Amino acid sequence: MFLKDLTLSNYRNYPNLQLKFDGPINLFIGNNAQGKTNALESIYVLALAKSHRTAKDKELIKWDAEYATIRSDVMRRYGSVRLEMQLTNKGKKAKINSLEQKKLSDYIGTLNVVLFAPEDLAIVKGAPAQRRRFLDMEIGQVSPAYVYHLSNYNKVLMQRNQLLKDLWMKKQAGNDMIMIWNTQLAELTVKLLKKRFEFISKLEAWAREIHTGITNGKELLTLHYQNSTPVTPEMEMSEGMDVLMTEYETLFEREKQRGSTLIGVHRDDFSLKVNGIDVQAYGSQGQQRTAALSLKLAEIELIKQEVGEYPILLLDDVLSELDEHRQTLLLETIQDKIQTFVTTTGVEGLKHQVLDQATRFYVREGNISMEN
Repeated sequence: MFLKDLTLSNYRNYPNLQLKFDGPINLFIGNNAQGKTNALESIYVLALAKSHRTAKDKELIKWDAEYATIRSDVMRRYGSVRLEMQLTNKGKKAKINSLEQKKLSDYIGTLNVVLFAPEDLAIVKGAPAQRRRFLDMEIGQVSPAYVYHLSNYNKVLMQRNQLLKDLWMKKQAGNDMIMIWNTQLAELTVKLLKKRFEFISKLEAWAREIHTGITNGKELLTLHYQNSTPVTPEMEMSEGMDVLMTEYETLFEREKQRGSTLIGVHRDDFSLKVNGIDVQAYGSQGQQRTAALSLKLAEIELIKQEVGEYPILLLDDVLSELDEHRQTLLLETIQDKIQTFVTTTGVEGLKHQVLDQATRFYVREGNISMEN
């Protein structure tokens, strides 16, 4: 997978930008608040139709503009494909080879990216919502059906929660309606859980091997899915739905009082353990950083396994956060096989032959050039 170019119109602080990429490693160099991360973010948005920094699309549009556009020609193993994302205050349009895609689930996965930024340490030590988001974004890249089912799940969940609140306030029975939402939610829950179980299992296999290598065999990394429902990986669809329907019935009165659904993928989590010890609660900062790096490197290999080619790697000011050993390991992993975009304030502290061969772009106040 290879980005041949990048065109931005009215994106963040870029009124107009056109870049061409020839080499595998591309450095965006500049002081803070000049637009380095904005450029990397645009590639992420082009791939996943959403930002990793904000949930509001209007923040991606230049303040005095009505729309923003991101466009790129991407080389895939089956040929070249042109991707375009147009953002407005009213919504977004995603195009593949100039054809608008009616569903984002038909678009996401055409370009695969892995982002590694300092805040990704939150995957290890942050709140459960951050790990759920990690799961949803990464599974969605390799499974368009997951994106579709998750979108429907969130809609049904919202409707069910509203009904629970109404039933509590109005003191009405509403059994027929709640059964309809229960059935729909149960089916979607089982479908999503199957994908999460499968993804965690594959991710753990890669992460365990990588982590063992980083720590010279001293540490064993394991991942553990923390399931709020009684559904297990072995259950078929019908059995999973049956146990969920029973659980919904058991929890009905409590859920009415709370006005929310108490079990489901929106409440699940996963933990990381090193030598059997929860690294989130008891791991050192070094162990947490190594676990986060292992997850990201595992993600790269898992996407390669699933789609048949390596994703684009986005490193947002992360190299300066890693010590020399972890930095070297990351750079040697990407060498000669993964197109990578790196943001940094300077190259003085980055000493590796991979970076010596990189194409350098200098970022100043929303302008990017190859001249310092």
